[in-house]
Amino acid sequence: MKMITAIIKPFKLDDVREAVAEIGIQGITVTEVKGFGRQKGHTELYRGAEYVVDFLPKAKIELVVADAIADQVVEAIVNTARTGKIGDGKIFVADIAQAIRIRTGETGEAAV
Repeated sequence: MKMITAIIKPFKLDDVREAVAEIGIQGITVTEVKGFGRQKGHTELYRGAEYVVDFLPKAKIELVVADAIADQVVEAIVNTARTGKIGDGKIFVADIAQAIRIRTGETGEAAV
């Protein structure tokens, strides 16, 4: 099993959710986060004073999938979240040793 963590622009969240649902993913975890990379933030004007916004709003998506469809899920996220502009985000893929569904006690891919 693989855990896929994607940091994307918030306005792309619904598109990404629909894209992974078409593959058959039944559940994802989404967190509103803030951060920066090469984008480095930007300056804004508020009540006549200019200030720097270092941390930009992002959406963090986490999902655990079977090894067989991990590449397909990553490809769907990349194709859907890409705008071609700086700040599109990142995707991280990590191995998952075990998953357990608390309600039923199912383990492994059956728990996902």
